[in-house]
Parts: sequence; structure tokens; C-alpha cells
Amino acid sequence: MRPARQEGGSAVPGDPDAHWLAAVMHATFFLLLGTSMARYLQRHGDEPRALWVIALAVVLAGLYVMGRFGDRPGHAVARPTPPRLLWLGAVVAVWMVLVALAPSFAWVAVPLFYVALRHLPPGAAYVLVAVLTGFVIVAQLQLAPRFDLDLVVGPAAVAGFATAIFAQLRRQAARQRALIDDLVRTRRELAATERREGTLAERQRLAMEIHDTLAQGLSSQQMLLQAADRVWESDPVKARAHVRTAESVAEHNLTEARRFVHDLAPADLARGGGLGEALRTLAARESGDRLTVRVHLDDGGRAPELPDRVQSALLRIAQGALANVREHSGASAATLTLTLLDDQAVLDVADDGHGFDPAALPDAPPGGRGHGLPAIRARVRQLGGTLAVESAPGEGTVLSAAIPLENPR
Repeated sequence: MRPARQEGGSAVPGDPDAHWLAAVMHATFFLLLGTSMARYLQRHGDEPRALWVIALAVVLAGLYVMGRFGDRPGHAVARPTPPRLLWLGAVVAVWMVLVALAPSFAWVAVPLFYVALRHLPPGAAYVLVAVLTGFVIVAQLQLAPRFDLDLVVGPAAVAGFATAIFAQLRRQAARQRALIDDLVRTRRELAATERREGTLAERQRLAMEIHDTLAQGLSSQQMLLQAADRVWESDPVKARAHVRTAESVAEHNLTEARRFVHDLAPADLARGGGLGEALRTLAARESGDRLTVRVHLDDGGRAPELPDRVQSALLRIAQGALANVREHSGASAATLTLTLLDDQAVLDVADDGHGFDPAALPDAPPGGRGHGLPAIRARVRQLGGTLAVESAPGEGTVLSAAIPLENPR
């Protein structure tokens, strides 16, 4: 399933560039923190407050590391949780106290810009960046022997530049997500259109076939029988000839009807190779980036010997079950297992999805129209078989359809 769009996100989930940027920012934080500590100890290591500065620097590093647990680079937080806000507030507060005691730590604010912009909505993030920038400017002025305009303009320019780049990345990520959503939606609409067009084309083909064969044959039979009835008393020989011709037409129509039934069998079976090959073809077609379908046959090589009706039903059941897996289960893997026993054929469809409560499903769909598991259950019952569904929320699903091989209904 596609991840929901996150407003104000900084990157596309799973984007390797986002992971790279996060790694650079983390390294920059500890590099600046270590450099500031070395500079402070070199110049003020003998002062009484040095122990407090060292302790605060260690606390700041510890808080920063704690914030990395559960953090997923590339996933923006549009609505930060209270624990995340508390963590961010603690980091900023410790840094401010540290800067008040040792202005050398002011430039640690640069990676904190990234933290603020990624964890807060845009408006709040910009305010916090402005506050951090103000602290940097004040700290730099405290270190300078006299007022220097560069110490005011420099930090403000760095903060503005970093914020502008981050905002641009955020907008690009949002546009990319919108484009991906549009492409997925367009692909689904195109697939639905193709299915509708295919259905209409097949209906038109069948209508033409029936009109040109069965309908014409029935019309001919009706005319021949009417003609025979008219001359039944006056010319029995001719009447019997009409009846024999009508019988021939009926035989031909029966052959055509059987051909229609054969042509309407699942296309994967019509290609030859039997049920096993059809299941493999189905598995290959259903497998993709999000779902892998495997096939296991325990048939002793007897699957092609199954009655056509049983093979068609088992393939249709597999198709319906995999459709449910794909649309509802959220599974990443599924397995089709065909087992032929002496008296029955068993098809198991197992997936590793989120599962459900089978007791909550209706035995039959409302309105008498089949879909999903009710349709599979109805198809199994038509052949005198049984259907079992084993599932629980969070534990995957196993669907097992057993069809008898003797005297199927």
C-alpha cells in the first residue's frame, strides 16, 4: 500500500538523499560540538565554570543521540508528538544555557536549524530558526572585542540560506509525491478503462458468434420444423427430410455450444500445460514489487488428468484469492499449494498479510452477487467441496479449498 502523503514533508519516504543529508547533519553536529569544546578548554579550561560547560556539552550530546532513536530520515513530522516537542525543547534549552556560559558553542546551531526545520511545521520552524540565529549573533558579539557588522549579517545569511534550501527541498519533495500520486492514479484509471474495453469487446465478440451460429441455427431449425409440419400429411417423405435436416442443424449447434463452453474456460488453461502450468503463469502475473507469489505442486504429475471443470474452478479460486491478497491483506508474499489426494484436490493459498477475523465475514454477499470470499465459497460448493479460512489479525491468512474428485456436483 502506498504511504499517505504528508503535508509539509521534507523528503520522500525511503529517499536515499534524505538519509545522506541526515548523516551529514549528524556528523556536523558532533564535529561542531567537539570543536567548540576543544576551543573552550584551550582558552578557558582552568576556569571554575569549565566543569559546568563540559557537563552541559555531554548532556546536549546525550539528548541529541536520544532523539535519533525512532527517528526516520526522510519522514517529515507534520504534527510533532508531545514527546518529540519535549525532546526538541530540551535540546534547544540546554544549547542556549551552554551558549550563555560559553559563546564558542554558538555555531552548533547550524545542525539544529536542520532539526527544527524537519520536526516542526514551517511557521514554528522559521520562528525557532530566528531565535537560534539571534543567540548566535549575541554570542559572536560577546566574543568580539568590538562591534562588527559581519557578526550580525554572517549568521543571519547562513540561517536564511539554510532555510531557503530546506524549503526548496520540501517543495520539490511535495511536487514529487504529487506526481507519483498522479501517475499511480492514472495507471489505475487506464487499467480500469482497458478492462472495461476488453469486457465490451468480448461481449461484442460473443454476441456476433452467437448470432452467426446458434441463433441462425435455431432459426433454421424453426423454419424446417414448420415446413415439415405443413407437409406432414400431404408429403411425409419431404416432411421427414425436413426433420432430418433440422436434426443435422441441431447437432451442429450442439458442437458450437460446446466450443463456446471450451472457449470460455480460463485463458491460462486454454493455452495448454494443465493446471500446474496455469498456476505458475498466474503467480508470475500477480508477482511484482510489493507481492511475491510462489507455487508448490504436490500432485504426482496428475494435475493435467483432473476434470476440466475442477481445473477451471481451482484456477478461478486461486485468481480470486490472490485478488483478495493483493487488494486487502497488505502481504509481501503468498504461496499457492496444489495437493492431489486419492479422493480430492486441495488448493491452499497462504499469505503473510495483516490477517482478519473470518467470523466477521458474511456467508454470502448482500443482493446475491458474489465477490471475494463469498464468491469463492459458492464456487467450491457448486462442486461439492469445502472451504476453510484460517486467519487472525496480524497473523496472515491461509485459505484452503478442497474439491472431491469423485461424483462432483
